[in-house]
Amino acid sequence: MAGMKNLKKTRRIQVIGMAGVCVAAVLLILALLPEDSFQFFRSPTEVAQTPPPPNELFRIGGLIVEGSIESDAGETVRFEVTDGGATIPVVYTGILPDLFGDGQGMVGQGRYVNGTFEAIEILARHDEAYMPKEVIDALKEQGTYIEPDA
Repeated sequence: MAGMKNLKKTRRIQVIGMAGVCVAAVLLILALLPEDSFQFFRSPTEVAQTPPPPNELFRIGGLIVEGSIESDAGETVRFEVTDGGATIPVVYTGILPDLFGDGQGMVGQGRYVNGTFEAIEILARHDEAYMPKEVIDALKEQGTYIEPDA
């Protein structure tokens, strides 16, 4: 009977030790990930107040300013995004989502270089009621959010 108790105790210590090793391994992997693996969301007001360094990849979101969309003969599009507190110019080269347009919510991924957000990806809402949570929070903070049903 004493041998069985020692076996249970040994097994419990082994399981706890393995769990500790797994937790330490996960923490080590997270610590060694390159810094650009983490993408942060910023509102236009946050970008205007504290501009990030040009090498930092992040996401910006807000509403597309009415009448600000300009495109050249190619695939390059310029527009402005706002959260009601600040407006940031955006430039993007590529194909835009179908639901992209004036006054619509959008999230862009890219870098802030020389006062312009250079987007490498543009995401638009899924339907007329959808807006990313981060964009809604930023608009509510500025007091400019309007419920879709209103």
